[in-house]
Amino acid sequence: MNQRPTIELEMRGRNLPLGSRTLVMGILNVTPDSFSDGGRYLDPARAVERGLELVRQGADWIDVGGESTRPGAKPVPLEEELRRVLPVIRGLHRRRPSLVISIDTTKAEVAEAAVQAGASIINDVSGLRFDPRIAKVAKRFKTGLILMHSRGTPQTMQKMPFARSVWRSVCEGLTRSVQRALAAGVKRSQLILDPGLGFGKSRKQNFEILAQLERLHSFRLPIMVGSSRKSFVRDLGARHAVPLPTADAAAVVASILGGAHIVRVHDVAALLPAARIADAIRAARSTGL
Repeated sequence: MNQRPTIELEMRGRNLPLGSRTLVMGILNVTPDSFSDGGRYLDPARAVERGLELVRQGADWIDVGGESTRPGAKPVPLEEELRRVLPVIRGLHRRRPSLVISIDTTKAEVAEAAVQAGASIINDVSGLRFDPRIAKVAKRFKTGLILMHSRGTPQTMQKMPFARSVWRSVCEGLTRSVQRALAAGVKRSQLILDPGLGFGKSRKQNFEILAQLERLHSFRLPIMVGSSRKSFVRDLGARHAVPLPTADAAAVVASILGGAHIVRVHDVAALLPAARIADAIRAARSTGL
């Protein structure tokens, strides 16, 4: 277990400390077809209440997404994505002005509108591959920017051949994403990296990433991991009759012990205790207790 670096993330005039404890990102999907909770929070008022519930459960920030990225998902038109996410972001920001909100999108227009509505972080699952203009939005508004590694598109990512070396694929892909961001004027202090579990990786490769997550510390940037309810965790748990929350908790602990600064989860109440236990293990290791 390596030492997790302490880093400050710049986002819209605020500095968010990362590393002293693991931050928990609560997932709020406002889509009809997300693989886990599609359709449950399409009503904006209900979605806002769900976001506030996640905060009460212990979420440090809320990630709002209006386009499913599950395997096989179809693209959502720009206007529809805006219609889904903007009322929710405005509602959360109005109710909790200090709440950290991220927008999960691959469209620059959605990113900009969401930031103007109250989001302070852009979460781009394509790592600037689909719409490089997102970097310009992050630069202009000085938001945080999450760069995730993925291969192909949601329509093709699980149909194309898997990379022969997952770590070469991840490191080369994230290097290109970071270079694009920096070339656009985004500062390193605004960036977070996500290895993209499930996005064009085999089940074995996903576990390989979790087993060697500390390799990402070579970038000297914060790391976010989203393993929640992914099929590689769910299927293995089901094979051994392990309830999904327990399987998810095991993946969260592995992520934190591997050096993740942030974990992205659906069920904050169920997974927060696992995150805090993992933090306690890290603390004991660093102090020698």
